[in-house]
Amino acid sequence: MNDAARKLAPLAKDQAEQHYREAPNNLEAEQALLGAILVNNDAFYRVSDFLKPVHLYEPLHRRIFEITGEIIRMGKTANPVTVKTFLKADEKVGDLTVAQYLARLAAEAVSIINAEDYGRAIYDLALRRSLITIGEDMVNIAYDAPLDMPPQSQIEDAERRLFELAETGRYDGGFQSFNDAVALAIDMAGQAFERDGHLSGISTGIHSLDGKMGGLQRSDLIILAGRPGMGKTSLATNIAYNIAAAYEPEVQPDGSFKAKNGGVVGFYSLEMSSEQLATRIISEQTEVSSSKIRRGDISEADFEKLVACSQMMQKVPLYIDQTGGISIAQLAARARRLKRQRGLDVLVVDYIQLMTGSKKSGENRVQEITEITTGLKALGKELNVPIIALSQLSRAVESREDKRPQLSDLRESGSIEQDADVVLFVFREEYYVKNMEPRDEFDPKYEEWKMQMEKVKGTADVIIAKQRHGPTGTVKLAFQSEFTRFSDLADPSFTQYEH
Repeated sequence: MNDAARKLAPLAKDQAEQHYREAPNNLEAEQALLGAILVNNDAFYRVSDFLKPVHLYEPLHRRIFEITGEIIRMGKTANPVTVKTFLKADEKVGDLTVAQYLARLAAEAVSIINAEDYGRAIYDLALRRSLITIGEDMVNIAYDAPLDMPPQSQIEDAERRLFELAETGRYDGGFQSFNDAVALAIDMAGQAFERDGHLSGISTGIHSLDGKMGGLQRSDLIILAGRPGMGKTSLATNIAYNIAAAYEPEVQPDGSFKAKNGGVVGFYSLEMSSEQLATRIISEQTEVSSSKIRRGDISEADFEKLVACSQMMQKVPLYIDQTGGISIAQLAARARRLKRQRGLDVLVVDYIQLMTGSKKSGENRVQEITEITTGLKALGKELNVPIIALSQLSRAVESREDKRPQLSDLRESGSIEQDADVVLFVFREEYYVKNMEPRDEFDPKYEEWKMQMEKVKGTADVIIAKQRHGPTGTVKLAFQSEFTRFSDLADPSFTQYEH
C-alpha cells in the first residue's frame, strides 16, 4: 500500500462511519410500553389518542401494537395468549418464538404509570425520523435540480410537508379506520350541540342563511358568485367580519387554542386594497356611508363613531392579504403559515378569476381555473377549514329575460361547479329594476315600475344552487346598499323557499 492510500484509508473509514447513522429509535421504550399494555389494557388508552402503530420503529412492535389496539377496542382482553394467535407462529425474534417474546414482554413489564411517558418518547422519535426523511428529500431534490421542480415549488412542497407534520404528527395520509371516522362524526355532533345556535359548522352571523346551511362546514369549498354590482364582496366581507367578531377561544388540553364560537379569518383581497376593505367594514358597523367616509363628508359624532369602531375592530382576528395575482401555491403556503402562527378557522378568496395557476406551457384558462379550484378544495381539506371563494359569472345572465343566475353561468364553470361543496349566488332584483326606470315620470308604466321597485327595494336573494349536505333553495335577506350590509329580514312575511 502506497503512502497516499495509507493516509486515505482511515479517512474513508471515518467517512463510512459518519455516513451510516441509524435513525433515532428506542426499542426498550417500545418493549416497555407493549409490556405495560399486555399486563394492563388500561395503559393502551393512555397513549391511543396520539400514538399510532406507524410511530413504532420495529415492524413486529407495530403489528403487536395494532393487534392489541383492535382487541381492546372490541372490548376483549389483550394478553400474550390472545395476541399470539394473530401473529405468525414460526416468526423468530432472535432465539425466541413470537409467543415466547410476548410472554417476555409481559413478564418484564414495568408500572403502567410510565406508559404515557414511553408513548411520548416513541412519538417524538417518530417525528424526528419524519423530519430526517423530509430533510433528506429536500437535500436530494436540491442536488438533482429536476426541471419540473424549480426551487420555489420545492420550498412550497417542503413547507406543506412540514406543516402536515406539525399539525398531525404524520405526513403520509393513508386510510383511516371507520372507527376513527365514526368517532369524529360523533365529536362534530357534540360540538354542534354545545355551540351557539346548535350549528354543525361556523355561524355566518346571518341566521336565515345558517338555517339552510348549518353554518360553514370544515373543509368545504363554498363558491359565492354573482354579476358585478350584486354585492358578493359585501356578503363575503359581512360573513368574514361576523365570524371574526364572534371569535371565542377555548384552551385545549395541550395548551393550544380552538374556536368555541366564531373563528380566526384569513381574507385574500385580490381586487380591493386592505384599506378599502376596512372602510367597507367600518361603514357596515357604524352605519356611516362608505362614500361619505371616503369624501370626508362626516360630522364630529360620525367621526367619534368611526374611532370607537376602529378601536373595537383592532381586537378582531381578521387578517387581510392584498397581493394581486397570487398563485394557488403561494396562497396555500401563506395560509399554512397563518394557521401555524395565529390560527385559522375560515379562509376567504376574493376572487378566483384574479388568481393564477402554475402557468404550464400551453395551458388554457379553463385548465388554469381547474387547477385553482382543485387546489382550493385540497387546501380546505388539508387545513380543515371552510374556504369561501368568490367567482365571476358569465355575461349570459344579462341576455336572458330572467336574470336569476344558474350553475351554467359560472365562468369556466365545469371545474368550479364540480369541485364546490356549496354554490351560492347573490342576486339583487332591485339592481335590474332600478335600471328599467321609465325616463318620463308621466309614462303610464311609471306607476307599475314604482310598485315593482317598492316590492324589491332593500332586499337580496342568496340562491343556494348546490349543497352537498343540505337542501337547495333561496334565502331572502335585507341589503342596505349605503352601508354594504346584508342582514336577516325583519319582516316575517318573506319566507325561505326550497326547490
